[in-house]
Amino acid sequence: MRKYWSSFTDVIFKNPAATDTVKDDHEKQQQDSYVGSNDENIDRGNWTNKREYMLSMIGYAVGLGNVWRFPYLAYKNGGGAFLIPYVIMLAVAGIPLFFLESSFGQFCSQGPVNVWRALPIFQGVGVAMVLVSTLVGIYYNVIIAYSLYYMFASFQSPLPWSDCFYWSNSNCSLTPREVCNNTLAANWSEPVIVANMTLWENETCPKENIISIPVQSPSEQYWDLVALQRSSGLDETGPVVWHLALCLLLGWLLIAAALYKGIKSSGKVVYFTATFPYVVLLILLIRGVTLEGARDGIEFYIGSQSNLTKLGEAEVWRDAATQIFYSLSVAWGGVTALSSYNKFHNNVFKDALTVCLTNCGTSVFAGFAIFSILGHMAHVYGKPVSEVAQAGFGLAFIAYPDALSKLPISPLWSILFFFMLLTLGLDSQFAGIEVISTCLQDAFPERFKSKRSIISVGTCAILFLLGLPCVTQAGIYWVTLMDQFCAGFVLLIAALLELVGVFYFYGGNRFIKDIEMMIGTRSSLFWLWWRGPHFFNPCSLARIHTSLMHVCVYPAWGVALGWCMIAFCLIWIPLVAIWKILCAQGNPWQVGVSGRDVDA
Repeated sequence: MRKYWSSFTDVIFKNPAATDTVKDDHEKQQQDSYVGSNDENIDRGNWTNKREYMLSMIGYAVGLGNVWRFPYLAYKNGGGAFLIPYVIMLAVAGIPLFFLESSFGQFCSQGPVNVWRALPIFQGVGVAMVLVSTLVGIYYNVIIAYSLYYMFASFQSPLPWSDCFYWSNSNCSLTPREVCNNTLAANWSEPVIVANMTLWENETCPKENIISIPVQSPSEQYWDLVALQRSSGLDETGPVVWHLALCLLLGWLLIAAALYKGIKSSGKVVYFTATFPYVVLLILLIRGVTLEGARDGIEFYIGSQSNLTKLGEAEVWRDAATQIFYSLSVAWGGVTALSSYNKFHNNVFKDALTVCLTNCGTSVFAGFAIFSILGHMAHVYGKPVSEVAQAGFGLAFIAYPDALSKLPISPLWSILFFFMLLTLGLDSQFAGIEVISTCLQDAFPERFKSKRSIISVGTCAILFLLGLPCVTQAGIYWVTLMDQFCAGFVLLIAALLELVGVFYFYGGNRFIKDIEMMIGTRSSLFWLWWRGPHFFNPCSLARIHTSLMHVCVYPAWGVALGWCMIAFCLIWIPLVAIWKILCAQGNPWQVGVSGRDVDA
């Protein structure tokens, strides 16, 4: 019989295998509103139906990166040629990793911490995943707050970033500014500002004397001066930006409401949030292809300008592997947590294949919607598409809003776009918070079984308070700092140890038998495909991180804080391993591989 500690260490170091109190199954179901009468697992509950699970998984995998990162990577790495390494990496790395985590969660019916009861000394890997999901959840909801703010700001005509209005400064301009540095005339000793080669003293300014003055577009200044009220750097925190703080609060309220009853309530919400982005992308694509210059944007994205010579560059393959790894959200704990609510004999391979293909298809499809309108924007400005295409925040909150402001009925298109970003962010955040809730419930089944709503609301409230520094005037620097450090190196270490633990300690053949117990026997060719990539995946994962480090300038204390966050997540891996070895009987190999502590 196991007893639970009444301290925080209980969450991390204990592995409850059974409860002390035996209740009647019917009474349990009546007591716990999140357990249905048809659920196979009466202790944790199951998905109401297969559709809710699939929509939740698709919503988790398909996130903001599919819209604002993949299109940029595609055109940067050879256009259509980039699809070749992208599909190869999906087949040899993405699908096998996603299938592994889905199978692990479904077989054990536990969250990302307790699944490692099969390999106790690796349980710290699950703790690291939960901590990363917590830290990422803090700043990810700030991005949702940005989307909410822009969506509300879109309810006016003209759009506030469509021109240099009262909030702008003298450096704001819709057109390039040029200076004629011609000082030959006696009456002119100062450079003369001209616009697009206008006449100077009845003559055209010589081309070699024209100097361009850097200016900012209205959308860029609106992002910096109005939305963010950006300070000069991380050292200058400034006050809380209250319109962002209110949007952050609203975002957490939406998430708390959706997760009030765990998967039983979020499973209903994803019917809308997981499907609405596809409706908006289709509308934007239809509108985009009808615009002048759209063809140039699509050609630049994935058309005739594809560069097959790029396939010889290692960076292209590394970018493809990186995009697959982060787009599918492996090693975050969310895939394991969501699949843990499946019924035992669910065909998890078919589900994993469907989610992975849908995720990657969405990335390609989103690129057409994005670049068709960016092509029109480049046409309006008379610039090449390469000068208007951006990634990340620059695409979502500067370049694309600027492009939408050039369209007729621009507020409508802007509202749809930012509402789409909102739903994409919410789906991913649902799973991130579910990771925390699931692990707490698994650690304290008797205490938290009937208090799922309290866990969800309490988690959201705490993360809202922790996220307030991210909505100060220096908030964007905190967001990028946490994104750079938390969502990179830790995930790669977790994924690497996950592969090593399952295939080299637990045993690949042993895990295959577990999977076949759930989904039936598969051919040897099938398992050869699935196992083969894992022999080189540990090596390939170790090289991905080099492509993730952004060139950002932070003060020394900021960089130190970033490394402290990494250390805080990773330190539990050796600590838990040592604790398991010290507190268990038997030799370390028995503790690590037997799947249970060895009793006398």
